[in-house]
Amino acid sequence: METLKNFLKQKATNLRIHSIISTSEAGSGHPTTCLSAADIVSALFFHAMRYDPANAQNPNNDRFILSKGHAAPLLYAAYAEAGIIPTEKLRTLRQIDSILEGHPTPRFEWTEVATGSLGQGLSLGLGMALNGKYLDASDYRVYVLLGDGETAEGGVWEAAALASHYKLNNLIGIVDVNALGQSQRTMYAFDIDTYCQRFEAFGWQTIGIDGHDLDEILPALDQAKASIEKPTMIVAKTFKGKGVSFLEDADNWHGKALAQGEELDKALAELGPLQLNLPTQIESPRAIVVNGDRSTGTECEPPDYPPDEEIATRSGYGVGLAKLGSVNPSVVALDGDTKNSTYAEQFMELHPNRYFEMFIAEQNLVGAGIGLAKRGKIPFVSTFAAFLSRAYDQIRMSAISQANIKYAGSHCGVSIGEDGPSQMGLEDIAMFRAIPGAAVLYPSDAVAAERLVAEAAAHEGIVYLRTSRPKTALLYDAAESFPIGGCKVIRKSGEDKLTVVAAGVALHEVLKAHEALAQEGIAIRVIDLYSIKPIDAEALQTAASETNNTLITVEDHYPEGGLGDAVLDAVATQGVYVHKLAVTGMPRSGKPEELLEYHGISANAIVQKVKELKL
Repeated sequence: METLKNFLKQKATNLRIHSIISTSEAGSGHPTTCLSAADIVSALFFHAMRYDPANAQNPNNDRFILSKGHAAPLLYAAYAEAGIIPTEKLRTLRQIDSILEGHPTPRFEWTEVATGSLGQGLSLGLGMALNGKYLDASDYRVYVLLGDGETAEGGVWEAAALASHYKLNNLIGIVDVNALGQSQRTMYAFDIDTYCQRFEAFGWQTIGIDGHDLDEILPALDQAKASIEKPTMIVAKTFKGKGVSFLEDADNWHGKALAQGEELDKALAELGPLQLNLPTQIESPRAIVVNGDRSTGTECEPPDYPPDEEIATRSGYGVGLAKLGSVNPSVVALDGDTKNSTYAEQFMELHPNRYFEMFIAEQNLVGAGIGLAKRGKIPFVSTFAAFLSRAYDQIRMSAISQANIKYAGSHCGVSIGEDGPSQMGLEDIAMFRAIPGAAVLYPSDAVAAERLVAEAAAHEGIVYLRTSRPKTALLYDAAESFPIGGCKVIRKSGEDKLTVVAAGVALHEVLKAHEALAQEGIAIRVIDLYSIKPIDAEALQTAASETNNTLITVEDHYPEGGLGDAVLDAVATQGVYVHKLAVTGMPRSGKPEELLEYHGISANAIVQKVKELKL
């Protein structure tokens, strides 16, 4: 045991030296938070964790998530000490052509999830732990290193509650209680008993330790690994800047690198010698055989609806997701206690072992979905479109994590009616259009909704599927296809004066307007823009060129950043006039038809706008 402890102490010293040198070389970074956690990381990477240093993709590797992502230099140092990256590469920290970014991202293969926006790591770990325990039946463990300051984030406690509910004994958290935040002392300073009591209240096994004493660190890790029904949180009292006298527990050093020269030399002298090439043995993970069919089929049974029946697109989403689950065992569904409204319950009924109820906690809903995606699943995350705004930070981080995750937002727009503005998703298209690489899909009938669920699953990366509450008529037959990036010209003649572009409920208003105008001898072209991003710019430009270079867009969404802006962006350089009809002002409760009229996106409003243009 003494030999092991001496080995781990030297590894911790090496980690501290690497962290200080790399940040000093970069001229920026967070060395002091690396120093506080070095003993813990040494014990994790070189004793407790089982992983294959030659294979980051080994499905049974223990997973490590650095929730306190500003300690990235410590993470990279650990991988260098494990022989995974050359030690000299640490000096490229934060350089534009380096994979070692200022906060961890998957540009570095061993970083599965991006961190740095604090309070998200525990949710990410929870998703991975759900996968290991309930889906893959693997024995890997998930370790999450949190900072004490980030435990003020509500998302941490959303994850804490759910981890206990699902009895995730394979999830082990460590809170690095160094008592120093960015600008002042943390809320509870060094009161590790309070941290323990808080996690205990959420149903966790908790262990308070001195985070610099291996005689306490190692038994705590052993106890955590032996847990049968509970997740474990190790609460470790540490000192920021540990090992360097002028940094230790000192204010005003957060995010500051040591100056090269006398300051750096003094710190290195205090830390002691760097000993490279220590003989390092890392326990390998147990070999596992992944059972069952791991195919990724997306060819589902075709839609089957009575042609004269009105069906909401949210219902089409539920039917399509359930069918998809039957042909693709990698598909999982998560919902935030809205499954009977989003219709994710149809998936749950057919595939209960691949459905996870996340309750009313949208940040954790998304974070866990990301964790599942990074373990090879295709998660469909659903709730009301309005409530996804609560998790927008997690959504943007899912893009940085390069997650293959699908979001479904129901109850969009004023067309939900009497429930009122708090329930109306009116910003969601803008939210997801701003996410790099995300696809934004907006079906206008149940057939399209079903088909687009399968398209979303086949598409690598983030997809947002927007569904509506009202029942609407079917527009398409079962054989219709809806490739991402396309659109449908559903009304066309050689006499068309202009083109109206819409999707969802608004498209049905456009079709009513088309009929009313036709009775007056006015022809308009109608496009169903079911794929808002990527957008079929060529089809829009062609339609405009054939209809007096004039487009009207209609959307059940605020005007900023929505469908209208997407169309405008697509044709702005082509000399096309775009007139936008969208929800303006603050909505209120009312019948759907009243609200569409009140906000100027009804058939009557469209007819009036067409006539105003006098083409």
